Formats: sequence, C-alpha cells, structure tokens
Amino acid sequence: MSGALFVAFDLGAESGRCVVGKLQEGLLEIEEVHRFPNGPVRIIDSIHWDVLRIWQEVKEGLRICASRYGNAIRGIGVDTWGVDFALLGKGDVLLSNPYHYRDKRTDGMIEEAFRRVSKEEIFEQTGIQFMQINTLFQLLSMVVEGSPLLDVAQTLLMMPDLFNFWLTGVKVSEFSIATTTQFYNPRERCWAKRLLERMGIPTHFLPPIVPSGTVLGKLLPSVAEDVGMPQVDVTAPACHDTGSAVAAVPASGDSWCYISCGTWALMGVEVNEPIINEKSLQLNFTNEGGYGGTIRFLKNIMGLWLVQECRRTWAREGEEHSYAELVDMASASKAFKAFVDPDHVIFLHPGDMPQRMREFCLRTSQPAPETKGEFIRCALESLALKCRWVLDKLEELLGRRIDVVHIVGGGSRNKLLCQFLANATRRVVIAGPAEATAVGNIMIQAIATGYVASLEEAREVIRRSFEVERYEPTDGDDWEAAYERFMNVLEMSVELKL
Repeated sequence: MSGALFVAFDLGAESGRCVVGKLQEGLLEIEEVHRFPNGPVRIIDSIHWDVLRIWQEVKEGLRICASRYGNAIRGIGVDTWGVDFALLGKGDVLLSNPYHYRDKRTDGMIEEAFRRVSKEEIFEQTGIQFMQINTLFQLLSMVVEGSPLLDVAQTLLMMPDLFNFWLTGVKVSEFSIATTTQFYNPRERCWAKRLLERMGIPTHFLPPIVPSGTVLGKLLPSVAEDVGMPQVDVTAPACHDTGSAVAAVPASGDSWCYISCGTWALMGVEVNEPIINEKSLQLNFTNEGGYGGTIRFLKNIMGLWLVQECRRTWAREGEEHSYAELVDMASASKAFKAFVDPDHVIFLHPGDMPQRMREFCLRTSQPAPETKGEFIRCALESLALKCRWVLDKLEELLGRRIDVVHIVGGGSRNKLLCQFLANATRRVVIAGPAEATAVGNIMIQAIATGYVASLEEAREVIRRSFEVERYEPTDGDDWEAAYERFMNVLEMSVELKL
C-alpha cells in the first residue's frame, strides 16, 4: 500500500478488527490486518470484558501495521461499543476489569432510578432511550451495592477513551461515546451532573469532553517502542462505533435513514438538534452524538444477537454451523411461522437462546420453532418487522417520509435479512459498506489531519470506493399480513416474564 495510510481499530461485542485504510487519488482502499474474538468473561456470577487481552490485541495490530507499512502510517483511531466504562484510581491504576453491559447487576435499576428522579426528568435532561444496560444504571447499581470502587475512583473513562488514554496518556471523553451514558445533556452540551448528584452518583471523576475528530496527540513513546511504530497522531474519531458507521453511510439528500447492523441494529436519522419531547419519550427513542456535533436520532434494536447466541448455544452442544449455513437453513424454512420481540428483556442476557425463543412463542400463543432454520428465520423476520415498526415511528416523529433505508455493518452481508428488510419496510434497501465502522473511523481521521476537507467529501469518496447492493421490496401483501400478526405479538409480550 502507498498513499496516506490510517489505522482503525473497530472493537465490537463479538470481535475486534484492525483495519488499514489507504487514501489515494480520491479513493479509499481498506485491508483487515488483524482480527480477534471478543466477548464476555464470566467470573463467578459476574460478566466482564477481558480488557488487558483486548489491549494486547490492539498492540499486536499495531505491530503488524508497523512491520508492513512503517513510516507511511499517518494516524490511529479507536471505536468501540457504547455504555461500558473503566474506573481509574490514584496513579491511573485500573481498579477492576470493566463490567459487560449484559451483566445482571443492572436488573431492577431502571425502577430504582425512577424512585430517585422521574422518568420524564431523566429523558428531559438526556434524551436517551431507557435501556438497563446504560452507564447511568450501571453506576446506580454500584451506588446501591455500596461499591468501594466509587470511593477511590479518580477518573471514569468509557471503553474507547480508556484505549485512547493508554495510547496517548490523554484522559478525555469523546462526544459520541459520552452521549451513550444517559448522563450527557445534549441541549447544554455537557455532563448532566445535577442528574447524577440527585441519584447519589459521584461526578468528580468525569473527564472533559472533546468533539469527534479531535487529534488527541502522538502515540506514547513507550507504546511506539513496544510496537515498533513512529509516534503518529492518535485521533478520537466518532469513538462510538455507530457514530463512525453513520459517518460512512454512502447517502445523499435527506430522505434516508440508516441501520447500523451487527450484534445490535441501530436505526435512525441524522439531525442537527436533539428531538426531546413527549412523543419521543413515549416511543423510547434516543439522541446520541454524531460526527460534526450532529445528533443520531435512533432506536436501539437487538440486532443479530439472537442469531449469534443461537449459534453459540448449538456450538456448546457440539453442533458447529457457519453463519452462511444458518442463513441457508433459514431461507429453506417456512415463512412467518412465529415471531418474537427481539428487544424483550428475556433475550438480553447470554444463555440458551433457542429455549427462550421457544418459550416466548408458546407464551404468546404461537407455534414454537423446531428446526435450526426455523429459529434463525424467526429471528431475522422478527428483526425486519421491528425495523418496520421503527421506520413508521421515525416518520411519525419527523413528520416526513423516508424513501431509502441504508444498511451498513456486518448485517449488510446477510442477503436474506436485507431482502426481508426491503419487504417489511416497503422501501428500497441499499446494503454496504459492510466495514462501515472502520471506514468511517478512517475518514474522520483523514478529515482531522487535513487529507479530506469535509464529511460531504468523505461520503463522496466512500460512494466511489465501495460497491453497494440494492434490494427492492417484494411479496407486499404477505408481509403486511405478517406485520399485523407481529404487532399482536408485541402487545401480548408487554407483560410477559419468563
């Protein structure tokens, strides 16, 4: 590779990737140089991230890049999943392995929060969708438990901020990742400290917030020496992976929405100001930060998590299947046998996902899936139909029609899901790029360091550089009937507890 080279670390809930992007003559070419598994580590009854192993994998990625490209590298950027954090004590020591957002310590914490501050006031101050995984409820659980870590913590860093600190020695929180906490005020553009104080949560450890695309500084000499790389610039792109992914959506005009689809499916639009009102609260939409100070007005949907967890369950039973094999099984299975609400709390924690799906279907008066193909088809059809619901509500909240759905991320490779989305939403679906998060990370670095002038120019580069696939809606009547059934299932599932 020649041209300007940028290194992007895209750390997801299932795997981490080190990607090198070459920007040359108005085109971007990417190469994955290192990939490693990621996921929760169970310690007794708690679930954590193995953060030191992840850090070691980051350094291994840098070593590979240094050995291949040396002085040609112009920058490094890190993005990760949202809501999780690390606490540092005196001397910047890591106080504990960060908890995984699927840990059960947040069970019941939303209700506890409402006993301290009303739901309406929390939303008014933060504009964030209520999910028990949010940082607000993780910290509240520590207050309720009387965790001694809160007494000795001197700095709270979100996951990408932690890696940026270890890379540069700079302790800040990047805008897009800060907004996922549910204690950032998007109107006042600062931490919602009054909210935290009313809940009894400390605020002294919150770091300064910097805009997406801030050049944090040079790679620390110790890290540079360890990996054999020059002291290049480290940029905080949109450090929330969805923020970087949305920056890479190859869209034009304003009549489009996005789905950034992997373990989670985040569906929404770009707006300039947060949409915080009674209706967005009622529908539980969220206002997260995007590049350029924009707001990603969206809904978090449990994406391919159900498929991933079914696959892991069957693997534990000695039956290994690739994702491609599972999609083939689903394609050959009967359509619309049963549906689940992918966002129901019973699907949140790791475990026997097929059994949970089976029980959900039986408890909502549906025939339960029986074969692997039926389970996967149920998950994919249900995800597509939930996206239809979100699209309807987005249009209602915005007061305008959305004509095109862009899907990016790993889910864009799933042709069956993309066709289901087109059928369910009755919209054209444009799929790709699959590595949108790494691409967005790289392009924001390129803007920050002067190689690209603007986000508009970056998206034009992306449109020229990556092929996309177009899906037209079919089988309209069948999907309309399926949507009616799905809505009935959602109504039945409201009081369902398994």
